[in-house]
Amino acid sequence: MMDIHRILDKLPHRYPFLLVDRVLDVDVAGKRLRALKNVTANEPFFVGHFPKRPVMPGVLMLEALAQASALLSFETEGISLDDSQVFYFVGIDGARFKRPVEPGDQLILHTAMDRARAGIYKFNVKATVDDEVACEAVLMCTRRQVS
Repeated sequence: MMDIHRILDKLPHRYPFLLVDRVLDVDVAGKRLRALKNVTANEPFFVGHFPKRPVMPGVLMLEALAQASALLSFETEGISLDDSQVFYFVGIDGARFKRPVEPGDQLILHTAMDRARAGIYKFNVKATVDDEVACEAVLMCTRRQVS
């Protein structure tokens, strides 16, 4: 388990773009992680998406899954980012959105590292609400030095 304080130590994201509230469990040997995003009515994106029927944008579900995947890679490799590094998306394949995510939902973020080769990480991810798949995809990310 990883609380918000440890997540803030590991990820450079901050409000309103930090989309992981807690890590529920990590299996370093199996390269799997499960995290939680509490979806609340006061999220800034709900003002315009959509005012009469608030729905979490799919791209933000994918971003939450990428943040959870970054946490998994850091835990698996025993590393932390410093100010000279960034963890970037390099690809999203097969993204599917199966159900809307609304205020009050608890989004459970599941990520499994498929491979890490030549600085490119590949993850099989899905986000669920009440054991129902909301989103699934294959994500590719990389860790890079910035100047």
